[in-house]
Amino acid sequence: MNRSHFIKAIILATGLLLPTLFAQAETFLTVDQARGIIWGDQQVKPAKVTLTKDQAKAIRKASKVRVRNLDINAWRTADGGWFILDQVIGKHENIDLAVGLNADGSVRGIEVLTYRETYGHEVRNPKWRAQFTNWKPGAKTPQGTSPDYLKLRRDIQNISGATLSCRHLTDGINRLTHTWELVLRHL
Repeated sequence: MNRSHFIKAIILATGLLLPTLFAQAETFLTVDQARGIIWGDQQVKPAKVTLTKDQAKAIRKASKVRVRNLDINAWRTADGGWFILDQVIGKHENIDLAVGLNADGSVRGIEVLTYRETYGHEVRNPKWRAQFTNWKPGAKTPQGTSPDYLKLRRDIQNISGATLSCRHLTDGINRLTHTWELVLRHL
């Protein structure tokens, strides 16, 4: 094989491998598994929730996060808790997550369902996600602050190499807790 054929073969092989290197979506939990982790055996019923543009604007103002989708994929428990499926952007790709909110609007739990980035998966670490547990706007954080919205590095610890995923998951929790405060608590 001469040198030009060898170089062409390397370029072709690299071109065939690159898509597999960057398309590394990994599903960790199904919706039912996440629901079981967050709510145990407690029954949840689907709840159709569509935000108005005014509600989305109010949520954005309170949480400092844009509402990308007016339809909320949610279920409700008998005692007023919520199970919500959501997506946030990692660095380039969506992260699918499930969030449980207690009847008082505090975070019950967060589970990462699908992670599509090639790095930053450390946000799946239970200890990191536990920083959000029991938080709602105005509640005390593990760092001792009582903010109206969470801020990465002030209230939530960052993970080096996963900064954008950490920031966007934090933003997602801000948006969902303010959605409860302004809309879901009244349903």
